Amino acid sequence: MESEFEPATVATPPPGLDVNSEDYPLSLHSESSRAISDKLQRVTGVLQDMADVVNAETAAALEGVPGEGVGGREDVAVAFAPMSPGIPPAAFGAGGPMLKQFDESTVVSRRGSTAGTPPMSVKGIGNKVAKPDYSESKIVVAMVGLPARGKSYLSNKLMIYLKWLEYDVQVFNVGQLRRTRAKQKAQQSGVKEEHNASWFSHANKQASHSREQLAHDSLEMLIQWLKDGGNVGIHGKSTLMRRASIEARVAKEPGFHLMFLESYCDDPAVIALNVALKVSSGDPDYKDLPPEEAKRDFLRRISEYEKVYETITEPHLSYVRIVNVGDRVMVSRIHGYLQSRIAFYLMNLHLKPRSIFMSRHGESQFNVEGKIGGDSLLSPRGMQYASALPALITDNIGSDAQLTVWTSTLRRTIQTADQLPYPKLTWKSLDELDAGVCDGMTYEEIEEEYPDDFANRDDDKFNYRYRGGESYRDVVVRLEPVIMELERQENILIVGHQAILRCLYAYFHNLPQDDLPYIKIPLHTVVKLTPKAYGCDEERYTLPIEAVDTHRPKPKATSPTVIPSTARQYFLKG
Repeated sequence: MESEFEPATVATPPPGLDVNSEDYPLSLHSESSRAISDKLQRVTGVLQDMADVVNAETAAALEGVPGEGVGGREDVAVAFAPMSPGIPPAAFGAGGPMLKQFDESTVVSRRGSTAGTPPMSVKGIGNKVAKPDYSESKIVVAMVGLPARGKSYLSNKLMIYLKWLEYDVQVFNVGQLRRTRAKQKAQQSGVKEEHNASWFSHANKQASHSREQLAHDSLEMLIQWLKDGGNVGIHGKSTLMRRASIEARVAKEPGFHLMFLESYCDDPAVIALNVALKVSSGDPDYKDLPPEEAKRDFLRRISEYEKVYETITEPHLSYVRIVNVGDRVMVSRIHGYLQSRIAFYLMNLHLKPRSIFMSRHGESQFNVEGKIGGDSLLSPRGMQYASALPALITDNIGSDAQLTVWTSTLRRTIQTADQLPYPKLTWKSLDELDAGVCDGMTYEEIEEEYPDDFANRDDDKFNYRYRGGESYRDVVVRLEPVIMELERQENILIVGHQAILRCLYAYFHNLPQDDLPYIKIPLHTVVKLTPKAYGCDEERYTLPIEAVDTHRPKPKATSPTVIPSTARQYFLKG
């Protein structure tokens, strides 16, 4: 088809005429503007013609089909919105019929494997991204609430989230300090302290003094840690009197900010669940007691705390109050970027049982050819995986369970999820790591063309950014909204890409950034994560459909081995 477009002409001034002078005719400017406007109108007309063709084909396809179009239901109208100038027709959008045709096509990817030649002045393909400077961020988060109300769960989740975003975070748990010192005392003197319910009674003056000293020492450890470079220190539970002392102490440190996090719970079911978890999860306070006796003692301990517990009512404090672990959230006097980020994250947490399924797309044509990036279609084996995936998911979640499927906007994930019988949502944020000028190349081609940068990426894969593309650090930043939404949702299946699933997996398992780019997420495998109070359970299901291995191990080191743990930490580390 011949093109209707002609090269645009630009009006030029007559020889010798100064375009900056008042004599330069304005008609030349308006003439050029009219030419450009005319071209835009013609482009819009062509796009409208394309949309009309798609509309006609769609109407013809629907005609005579029961329940659809002309020969079917009369109460269902199929209409396309009128075109806006310069905007492509909806048929070419994420859910349009043209995209569906592309997805169902069996032609090979049209993307070449050789990247465009960079300008002569450009040497190499990328650089390393420096870690964000958070040195000015100094926040004390002081926990408030009775035992068995979810404080440890909230503080642990907050720590994992902020560490994933590369803040330096540590929990200073008074209970851990108490157990550690009691253990050390028993080892040194042979005297074992009994920390039963009577030890937590406020009528026990000696024990009360010991508890206050532990709280004081824990706070001083936290403040020193912040001075040494930490960003967010999370402190153990506090009473009204202790809140005042924390406020006075933190106020002495320039640049330090204080916010309280209260976990208030009056839901008997949640409390009973937390009590059962406490006495059955290996707490050293109860390791030698029968479960029923341990439960009775722990309930007496809660009763002792209830006598002196006072919810936050001080109007001048910065705080977040979470009711029944996510049912309701109250926020007061939250200031600054990091405090707002913390508050927003906490507002999205809940304790409802759920599972998060993760699967890479089926094997793609680029996978077979050893190329990275691109927007290729599935290979024949990838199509087999897409056909087998629905049965695997329904068998492991139940046919009646609610599930939402998330995909990227790239065709290989949309194809893989096409046969799944669940609602689907497409996320641009789930698109694969952008390889920039290396998109569509093999690793061998990258090593041959850019040997220095190939070595630099192997040296520091998390921080390495492709020229015109992204680093793993960049991907973590753009995935933050996805993490927020994952915490809000219940059962989710993410059909994604290797780098994307590595980042999400590292978040749920609290893995270090250095290991993140080397997590093994094979093709044709579903990873099932079940969040628990102190970690994630994990199951993997591999379908017997062969696929290429795209994993590149960490140079001169073994790839990280993940041992999922849902156990609570009861003693100080080290």
